[in-house]
Amino acid sequence: MVATLLGILAQIEQAPFVRPAIDWHAVAPELVLLAGGALVTVFDLIFMERGRKYIPTLTGLTFLAALVPVLTLWDNGIARSLFDGAYITDRYALVLKALFLLSGYVIVLMSTNYMAEGDYYDSEYYQLISASILGMLVMASSRDLIGIFVALELISIPAYLMAAWRKRDLKSNEAGLKYMLMGVFASAIMLYGMSLLYGLTGDTKLRSISSAIADQGTTPIITMAIIFVIIGFGFKVSAVPFHTWAPDTYEGAPTPLTAFLAVASKAAGFVALMNVVLYAFEFQPEIAEPFIWLLSAATMTVGNLIAIRQTNVVRLLAYSGVAQAGYMLAPLAVYEVNGIEASASAVVTYLVIYAAMNLGAFAVIMAAARRTRSGEIDSYRGMLNWAPGLTVLMTIFLFSLAGIPPFGGWFAKFEVFRVLLTGNTFSGVSLAVIAAVNSVVAAFYYLNIMKNMWFMDAPEGTDQSKLKIPSPLVAALAITLIVTLVTGTVLAGPLRNATDFLAF
Repeated sequence: MVATLLGILAQIEQAPFVRPAIDWHAVAPELVLLAGGALVTVFDLIFMERGRKYIPTLTGLTFLAALVPVLTLWDNGIARSLFDGAYITDRYALVLKALFLLSGYVIVLMSTNYMAEGDYYDSEYYQLISASILGMLVMASSRDLIGIFVALELISIPAYLMAAWRKRDLKSNEAGLKYMLMGVFASAIMLYGMSLLYGLTGDTKLRSISSAIADQGTTPIITMAIIFVIIGFGFKVSAVPFHTWAPDTYEGAPTPLTAFLAVASKAAGFVALMNVVLYAFEFQPEIAEPFIWLLSAATMTVGNLIAIRQTNVVRLLAYSGVAQAGYMLAPLAVYEVNGIEASASAVVTYLVIYAAMNLGAFAVIMAAARRTRSGEIDSYRGMLNWAPGLTVLMTIFLFSLAGIPPFGGWFAKFEVFRVLLTGNTFSGVSLAVIAAVNSVVAAFYYLNIMKNMWFMDAPEGTDQSKLKIPSPLVAALAITLIVTLVTGTVLAGPLRNATDFLAF
């Protein structure tokens, strides 16, 4: 045995050592964001209280700087594979990375005055946002179960901390605790499903898993593994019946963080779900599609029905977000007939538009709360008198969420219906009918908010002077408004063309 070991060592010494080449350009967005986060940390350590007012600006510039390599990679147009296919930077990943970075930038704009005026610890908050966005960038390119899980935890753990950021607020403490407990529970279920997939296939790369389980056929253990993984991601995207954490967490968390959870974090969960379903379960539609169909139908129906009864606008948008998740799940329920490219394109289109209109709605809520100090829908009565601009903006965002032309939301829903109806299958047509009925239901509670703003008298004693809005919040409103308008009109066609390249 000793002679054998010595022989192996001799062969290793004689063998040429080849260091695998790393495509640094492919991971440049992640490296820029990582370097920016380190810079913010060092800046805070050096200047401490004197420099804290510059932390939001530095963080925002970091997100914008990370967009530069995203654009250069897009212009190059070459799909880049790293780590034996476990990490891929293609145009599908680049669209999502741009979405996450721009969403992060808008969140920073929304947070700037909120955190400063609330006397919270700014620097740590922005460092956690950067870490969570970094996890989202990694998620967009991960094609391996280990990479997906690590990215998901990098996204989630900072979010658990930020949800409880208002430490002297019992609702904020409750929000953080509920989010953490449900998130850990979801991760355990998802990880168990992933471990079953690894045990069945002996590999963690999604493409290898897809080929291996296709050869094994449909077995009870494969069925259980697929369902467990989808359930785990169902918690992350607040799909019914795994949505119970969302309303309390959204209401108790700081409002910018609520917007972050409702948009960026949810989008990252959808990216992970989409990657696993369309890459690893490509040849198992008889298991994945019916389960996702049930989740989609239940999510949009339950979310909308509960939203009708809400009196708090943040909780209403929380349940609205649950319902919107149902629409986004719908294309994944028919990927076999229409092809995974069409389903992925519809989901990504919806994510981009949903991010703009939902962030815009939360920005309006934050601006109005500077006067009302309340999230109750009744506090919006007569808002036309003291904030006419905000009233118009909120109307646009709510129309878009309802799917009314010419705002971006109509095109997002149109793409979903196009995918559902293209194959003319029973599952697609029936889900399209359910989605259409739910769109009408959703319009009811969106119109109720508009009725209070436009046609109701303001509560007695309401200050009728014009509301002053901080410039960072104005910038956030402007960005989200522009995206909401152009994606429903002049950029509707280019947006479809930009997502048609999604080749799996």
